[in-house]
Order: sequence, then structure tokens, then C-alpha cells
Amino acid sequence: MSRQSIDRFSLRSAFARVADQAPRPLQPRRAVVTATLDIRVFELLIARLCHELSGPIAAINNGVELLADEPIPAGVGEGPDFVDDAIALVGDSARRAANRLQFYRFAYGFGQSGPIVGVAPSELATRFFEATRIACDYGESIRALPLDWQRLACNLLLTGAEALSRGGNLVLAVGPAGLHLEAIGEFAALSPETSAALLLATPVAALTSRTVQAYFTGFLVETLTCRLVRTGEPGRVRLSAIALAG
Repeated sequence: MSRQSIDRFSLRSAFARVADQAPRPLQPRRAVVTATLDIRVFELLIARLCHELSGPIAAINNGVELLADEPIPAGVGEGPDFVDDAIALVGDSARRAANRLQFYRFAYGFGQSGPIVGVAPSELATRFFEATRIACDYGESIRALPLDWQRLACNLLLTGAEALSRGGNLVLAVGPAGLHLEAIGEFAALSPETSAALLLATPVAALTSRTVQAYFTGFLVETLTCRLVRTGEPGRVRLSAIALAG
């Protein structure tokens, strides 16, 4: 068979012939995606992700509870204490994972028009920070705020936690002009990169996994028609979402 015959039946030539015979598709118009659509898609994706993961984690919790109720057969593992410790470790990890998923689902996946089902944001925050080196004070005044403001409060907590690399306290409060967070602890500070992202001064293409939380918090501040003010002193960082007049 000649070289010309081989080329005739090559994949490339076959695809070329099909392409020549196929009708030319109409050129689609460039889609214009608004910021509102972007955030709605983001919220729904996060809500779905958390929902999909919560089922397996709940199953782990149920399995651990069943194991805890069953007597341990003789000769299993290194002894009853070893098995009990293993069950307790798995159960504690599953509970913490479930608490984090519930918190993230509200902080990232809650839509302003949707109701919250289940645990209140204040309880979600308490569970999120339990057994960590950070104590969370989610005051009564915060609990009375609309849910979109409490969503901002939860994201402020996550941003403030990044300032407490050695642990400390997060205190949320409502003032006459807006919402305030104090992060108090040894060497409490936000990195320049995090601070820039918080003020939305970082291009989206330059965001990293360490700065995206601050950027999202700044975005929520803007959607609530607020201005973010960052102040601080050694051992203390203050973040305030000040409502703009009108």
C-alpha cells in the first residue's frame, strides 16, 4: 500500500472529511454572567457539596454508636481499652467533621432569600470552635440580627481565626453603626496578603487558598452595603463592617 493510501485512511484525514461534511454550527454569543449569578451558583454548589458529605459522616457516627453499645469479643485488638480509645477517636473526628460541614454550609452556602433549617448560627459557631485553641463569644446581640448579617458574622470569625495562629479569643458585638469582631491573642495579626484580600484589593486571579476566605468576607461586606474598617494593636485585631448611610 502506498504512502498516499495510508494517509487517506489515517485518523486525521478521517476526522477532516467528517468535519468538512458536517454543517457549520452557529457561533454562540458570548455569555454575560453577572456577579449575582456567580454568587448564587457558588452558594448552591457549596450547599450540595456539604449535603453530599454530611450523609457519609452521619453514617460513621451511627456506626461508632453501634460499636460503642456492643460488647468487645475476647482477644480483639490489644485489649478493651485500645478498642474503646479507637472508637472514641473515630467518633470525635466524625462529630467534628459534621460540625464543620454544617458551619461551612451556612457561612458559604446560605442564600439571602433562603431560610435556615436546623441549628442556629450561634450554635454552629460554638460547635465549630469547640476543642480548638480559640474561644468564640457569639453574643446575644448578634443572634438577633438578620441571617445575612449572621452569615457575615460567621465569615468574620473565620477571618479573625486566621489572625490567631497561637489561639486566643474571638468576640463578636453589635455597635451603633455595624458589626464588630475582635481577635485577641498572642501575636494576633493578619498578614499583608490577607489584609489586601479583605479590602478586595487583590485580583481574583492572584487569590490563594490562604487569602480567599478574607476576600469572600470582604465581598459579603460589600453586598450588605457596608465599609470594612481594620484597626488593631499588638495582640489585638479589630474588624468592623460599618453600614453606609442611605
